[in-house]
Amino acid sequence: MKMKFKPLHDRIVVSRVDAEEKTAGGIIIPDTAKEKPQEGKIIAVGPGKRDNDGNIIPLDVKAGDRVLFSKWAGTEFKLDGQEHMIMKEDDILGIIES
Repeated sequence: MKMKFKPLHDRIVVSRVDAEEKTAGGIIIPDTAKEKPQEGKIIAVGPGKRDNDGNIIPLDVKAGDRVLFSKWAGTEFKLDGQEHMIMKEDDILGIIES
């Protein structure tokens, strides 16, 4: 059974993209030397942050966006055997457009 997860407020669920296995020169990078990528795909977003009047301010990102986030952003967790991160919209540095 697949579990559904809906983030609250201005939180975002991100799945990291896979790190490169080789350098541009063809050298294979071992797992111990790889840095965790700071790029990911948004899986789910919360409804938004509330302002002082109680109105919801929608987020600038949406599910499916490819984003760049800060190095120490978010909290890692597993859902249905897959690793994800949950973070606030403020941790997102930008949207990668192709």
